[in-house]
Amino acid sequence: MNRHCQEQINRLESIIESSQRNFHCLGQALKQIRDNHFYRRLGFDSFESYVKNRWDIGKSHTYRLIDAAQVIDNLSPIGDILPVNEAQCRLLSRFESFDQRKIWGEFLHTGVALTARQLRNFISDYKGKRKTPRDDGIETISDCYQRAVFEILYQIRLARSDNWQSTSRQAAIYWNNVMKAKILWEKR
Repeated sequence: MNRHCQEQINRLESIIESSQRNFHCLGQALKQIRDNHFYRRLGFDSFESYVKNRWDIGKSHTYRLIDAAQVIDNLSPIGDILPVNEAQCRLLSRFESFDQRKIWGEFLHTGVALTARQLRNFISDYKGKRKTPRDDGIETISDCYQRAVFEILYQIRLARSDNWQSTSRQAAIYWNNVMKAKILWEKR
């Protein structure tokens, strides 16, 4: 690849990256305009009318941006790695602040690609884990064991999504049986 082409790619990717990061600033600005009723000083009757007529942003997207900014503000104290787009924040915005931090921290701990799709899958498994009924014999489970099981389930999903190319279905079943045998094994 020639130097000119590489420079052009770098410039374009820089534009894309800055645009994705601006969702946080945009959401914060919109929130301040809404909360301080600044849209009225500009002659608009409602905040929704302001964003639609002034910026051509729909009501739903406006509130998603505001929610995304709040998620970023909530996660900022726990680390340097933050969601990179509004779609990732949207998935987290459905949770209370404490749960957002917990979910994001555990998601980062998995080491998977930081995409909205991966986060959606993680949250789906996370919710399923929380809905486990306690009256079916499950009394206690350590956080470490839960994370290990969660990681195994995630690996099964990855293997399934690539049609068992990286890990065969037979190997997955074999290791499942090994784990089951170890769980059922009793010391004599």
